Amino acid sequence: MTPRSGRRLGAGLMAVSLVSFALVLVVSAAVAPPISKTTTNNAEKTVVGVQSTATEGRVVVLDAAGEQVWDFGHAASYHDVSRLQNGSILASFMARGYDDCGSYESPCAHTGVRIIDPEPNPRIVYEWSFPVRTSGDSEVHDAEFLPTGELLIADMDRERVFTLAPNGTKTWQWNASEFYDSPPDPTRTDWLHINDVDRIGEDRYLVSVRNAHQLLVVERGEGVVEVVNENRDTSVLNYQHNPQWLSENAILVADSENDRIVELHRNESTGQWEPAWQVHDAGGINFDWPRDADRLPNGNTLVTDSRNNRIVELNESGEMVWSARVPTVPYEADRDPGEYPAGEPADSEGVVGSGTTKLPVFSYLLDSARHVVALPYWLAGWHLAVGFVAFVTFVVGFWLVVRGRKRQ
Repeated sequence: MTPRSGRRLGAGLMAVSLVSFALVLVVSAAVAPPISKTTTNNAEKTVVGVQSTATEGRVVVLDAAGEQVWDFGHAASYHDVSRLQNGSILASFMARGYDDCGSYESPCAHTGVRIIDPEPNPRIVYEWSFPVRTSGDSEVHDAEFLPTGELLIADMDRERVFTLAPNGTKTWQWNASEFYDSPPDPTRTDWLHINDVDRIGEDRYLVSVRNAHQLLVVERGEGVVEVVNENRDTSVLNYQHNPQWLSENAILVADSENDRIVELHRNESTGQWEPAWQVHDAGGINFDWPRDADRLPNGNTLVTDSRNNRIVELNESGEMVWSARVPTVPYEADRDPGEYPAGEPADSEGVVGSGTTKLPVFSYLLDSARHVVALPYWLAGWHLAVGFVAFVTFVVGFWLVVRGRKRQ
């Protein structure tokens, strides 16, 4: 090969790599289905807790058209949110810059719960919090009011569930170390990542233990009385979030790392919990790390599709009837004041959508990047693979051009 032909080949490879990769991105963006959809049958406002890893955490309220009505920040992240009967928002949060740090160095991070009143302007009217060693993997992820007026709280920092009286006094506590083998200090490691607790009966609570791929039923005075997914089978649950107890024989779960919403039913013969209804996508877009699913009173399911930065509402057949875009990294959405009624299990067993096969390395890199920066929802692991091939081709072309010039 002559120096001139080598330079031509190199220049051609560089041009082809750039044009091809750009064309792939343009076509992908052009054919991607829309992320927002509104219908006239949704008249309720939707409140969303935005975790956000790149900007400030927010509580966002959307109208029926998916447009933002108001938002409130003043925190590194928000997680569980729920609308109270008086219109205020109960939210679990993590924030930095506190001086009251206990045994930790000041300034430090605090985690806990806030009540935010939207009128006349959004503001904090109540806060209960405590200092934590780090603002990562130490948050209070969930809180709800009990009929007694107590707050039921899931604390990921010390891996516990407890109740709090209105005056701030703890009235009951269950420590995960009573059931699991614990490290010397749970605050120094992301041990179990307890991320949700819901009241499912008198002194009876459903607890999500994310890192164990399990759900526990915990009773006051008894401890753990039932374990969902005893074998830690990741085809049943895989780093799940925000389960909703539908009945004694049905639980709706955001099965996050399996990128699906799944309804587990108790097998009457074996007593084991098994997938009975599952949804992998909405509106032609595969779920990417969904972290909340609520069965609404109308039978639809409200889903927080975190890495796709959207909230979607599905009907019983899995068809998307409403959706809204919510940057960046929404955690949970709530529609109606108070806790939802038990709801009903899906009418029939089935699988809606088949999901997508992820490329081991490239999909992992893309998922990690979404925690740092907001990326287009249609961007997939295979785009990174194509980009990598284009980059290698460009480098080879550049080397041929440089070598051809040196040989002249």
